[in-house]
Amino acid sequence: MNSIALPGTVWLASDMHLGPATPETRDAFLRFLDQACAQADALFLCGDIFDAWIGDDLALHAPPAWLREVLDALARAAAALPLWLGRGNRDFLIGRALTGHLGAMLLDEPVCLQTAQGLVLVSHGDEYCTADVGYQRFKRIVHNPIIQRAFLGLSLARRQAIAEWARRRSMASHAGKAPEIMDVTPQAVHEAFQRTGAVAMIHGHTHRPATHTLQVEGAARLRVVLPDWDYDHGAGRGGWAVIDDQGIHLRHFT
Repeated sequence: MNSIALPGTVWLASDMHLGPATPETRDAFLRFLDQACAQADALFLCGDIFDAWIGDDLALHAPPAWLREVLDALARAAAALPLWLGRGNRDFLIGRALTGHLGAMLLDEPVCLQTAQGLVLVSHGDEYCTADVGYQRFKRIVHNPIIQRAFLGLSLARRQAIAEWARRRSMASHAGKAPEIMDVTPQAVHEAFQRTGAVAMIHGHTHRPATHTLQVEGAARLRVVLPDWDYDHGAGRGGWAVIDDQGIHLRHFT
């Protein structure tokens, strides 16, 4: 298990799903980065930063204008404070070429943060959704290094077409699943607490922001679910978690 010691104020966010079709969400995220640089001592972006990621070469060689704007803002943030980029189910192909280019660090999940509130387990969160057997099977396939090398060997246009097909397939699959299947499995969460000895867990992925208290071996433990972001469809939704000497709490971005 990776471990990072982080004194001071730590901010965590996930599930921005940035792309060319979400300019308002992108603008909110860029303003959030500015706020983090002014108020936080470290920032973790815990996956699904992008709605799709077809390879680091897209960012390193002539990225589209919307992506260049985001990358420039991430580079400025990385120059101002320690910045970790995590990988989600949509952008699991983010690699060290990108983080090195930005001056950021790649978050190898899961990771335990040694914070002012004790040991906090951080990840994207999809690994706890064990009841979604179909998704977990798909994840094992696309995380296979051989499959990834073959995909990255395709042209950008071909990769983009495959990513769009996969997204349509995912949306159709989700429409037929019971909501509880796509949420975390209590047993998986319980086992993660037992395995790590963490006092709290922070994750995204489920788009169900909340703070949950549970009992693990007779002791209270905290599970914080990060908000997803959407400012393009009338929702006005986004936020992050803060770890500081006052506790662990969620904040809504306005």
